[in-house]
Amino acid sequence: MSFTDPIADMITRIRNAQLRTLNSVSIPGSKFRAKILDVLRDEGYISDYKYKSDKNKGSLVVNLKYNNGLPVIKEIKRISKPGRRIYTKADSIPKIQSGLGIAIVSTSKGIMTDNDARSKNIGGEIICKVF
Repeated sequence: MSFTDPIADMITRIRNAQLRTLNSVSIPGSKFRAKILDVLRDEGYISDYKYKSDKNKGSLVVNLKYNNGLPVIKEIKRISKPGRRIYTKADSIPKIQSGLGIAIVSTSKGIMTDNDARSKNIGGEIICKVF
């Protein structure tokens, strides 16, 4: 099965799993999705993830995180889409919820948070926002 937007599919699977208060969700695997999950894990939005290898396809099993029964991720939203890419300079990367959330940015130095991109003075494509 091919997706038009695999990143939006990953975000939707995480959002739907948290609405149902599932402990984990399975996502088709790719290196780009794994890098995004690395950022979410490092920032404390998910517990962990593991790469599970099937016959010739791999999948990422994401362990979701809850605080007192409520999901840690209040909102996760795709910003840059295949039909409309959103690029920005380092000095114009938006702050999410006045700094309480993060924007995940794809830069020439890899996938990083908006704070890391601002501190390294690197712009790029804004993939999604999380708070």
